[in-house]
Amino acid sequence: MAPADPQRDFSPKAVSHRTEAQARFATAYLHDLNDRHDEAAEEYLRAGLEDITNEALVLEITGRLLRFKKIDKALQLMKQAAAQEDASGLMHAQLGLVHALSGNTAEAIAANRKAIEVSPGLLAGYRHLAQLHFQEHQSEEGLAVLDQAARQPDTDAEFLAELGEFYLAFSRSGTNNTARAHAKEVLLRAARMNPTHPIVLQKIADGLGFLGETEQSARMYEKLLEQFPQLPGIREKLADLYLRNKDYTQAAAHLRSIIELHPTDPRPYYWLGSLAYEAKDMTNAVDCFRKVVLLNPKFEPAYYDLAGAQLSLDQAAPALQTLANARDRFKPNFVGEFYTGLAHGRLKQYRQAVEHLVAAEVVARATDTNRLNHLFYFQLGAAYERHQQYDEAARSFRQCLALAPDFSEALNYLGYMWADRGENLQEAREMIEKAVRQEPKNAAFLDSLGWVLYRLNRPQDALPHLLKAIACSEEPDATLQDHLGDVFLALQQPEQARQAWQKALTLEPADLKPAILKKLDSLPPARPAADSAAPR
Repeated sequence: MAPADPQRDFSPKAVSHRTEAQARFATAYLHDLNDRHDEAAEEYLRAGLEDITNEALVLEITGRLLRFKKIDKALQLMKQAAAQEDASGLMHAQLGLVHALSGNTAEAIAANRKAIEVSPGLLAGYRHLAQLHFQEHQSEEGLAVLDQAARQPDTDAEFLAELGEFYLAFSRSGTNNTARAHAKEVLLRAARMNPTHPIVLQKIADGLGFLGETEQSARMYEKLLEQFPQLPGIREKLADLYLRNKDYTQAAAHLRSIIELHPTDPRPYYWLGSLAYEAKDMTNAVDCFRKVVLLNPKFEPAYYDLAGAQLSLDQAAPALQTLANARDRFKPNFVGEFYTGLAHGRLKQYRQAVEHLVAAEVVARATDTNRLNHLFYFQLGAAYERHQQYDEAARSFRQCLALAPDFSEALNYLGYMWADRGENLQEAREMIEKAVRQEPKNAAFLDSLGWVLYRLNRPQDALPHLLKAIACSEEPDATLQDHLGDVFLALQQPEQARQAWQKALTLEPADLKPAILKKLDSLPPARPAADSAAPR
């Protein structure tokens, strides 16, 4: 049925026109239901012309004609409607829209200017006129129209929220960066009016969030959520805003609320897992990522995040199972091969570790070379070294250092490997000294420096570094004591060497024990302690 309009003229002629209009509208509607659009369009046009002063009816019919793509008929109707003496700004704006669709740019501009003149508080005229200018690549003129709208007095929050949307629409198209600043200004004005309508609140919050005004945007969403707690999507937007603003406590609270409402939605579990991972709470991260995999087995990233969290908890075997499950579902990729290599390394399965890390390198060279950073080559070098492929290890560490010359872990690892093997001792010393300069209290680095100096036949210089390493070590270390014993022996202090090696044995170094026992057996018998009761 045609929209109602207040009836003031009850003359027989006026009543006859309205009656005819309603009849034709009803006939057109029946044609419309039966997809007879040509007949419907003709009847709609006649209905509108019969009751041309009924703006609600004319606007409804114009919309239907445009839906049928009967632009000529819509234009015929709107011209007559806008020509009425008391035609509103909305009618002129609609005429401008139809002119624009007809390709009559000059007439469209004139009609929208008339709309602004008749109804300066109506946004439609500004919007259509600005859009015409932007379509003609007249960005300054378009922005001037929107700025004119922004200067109108007595505008409400709804007007400003929609105006902010238009500014943002034009800023997204790259027409003028100034539009972003103006959008922010009008949206903040709208926010200060403390609107309560949910659509207005959401428009303001969406716009300010897009502009990076995360705190203001969050306040709008919180207000919206307070009034309409069941409104879908708001908690998700709040969680996203708090994540972007690094307010992880608030983000987690909203994510947990989403889980309470939608316990089978994997997305909040994934973000909670990511937050736990970031906070190094790997136990919770594992729990969350497991739920994601269970709820959405097709979400590939969750498998690798779960495996990464499991590796952080030294759960190498479960991580391998997670990665095997991923391999059954998805194509081989860098992350899967990389984590599989790390997991095998944790299990001391060094051959498999090397194989998977090399496979990761091959995949990355074909798909994403940015993955091959210094950290990757450090792990590859460590795997090669543990698999006793020392030349390959050295090449990987050199690649690591070519990408990050000051990476202290690699400097120390390669330097120590060479020192332990008696190779490239001078270069090894330079590398280790560079690492120690960066971390002068790092016990492992100090041990390496003492060891390379010992290998260079400089035990006197090695001793203070080893003693400092022991002082800086958080836990007693068998290797440090073993090295200290070697240095003391080189300094011809066998009793101090014996004490160091015996202390090393108390630390249960299973891999070091045979060698330490052999060194102890090679020492001359210990001298008896002096008799404390002997006469003076």
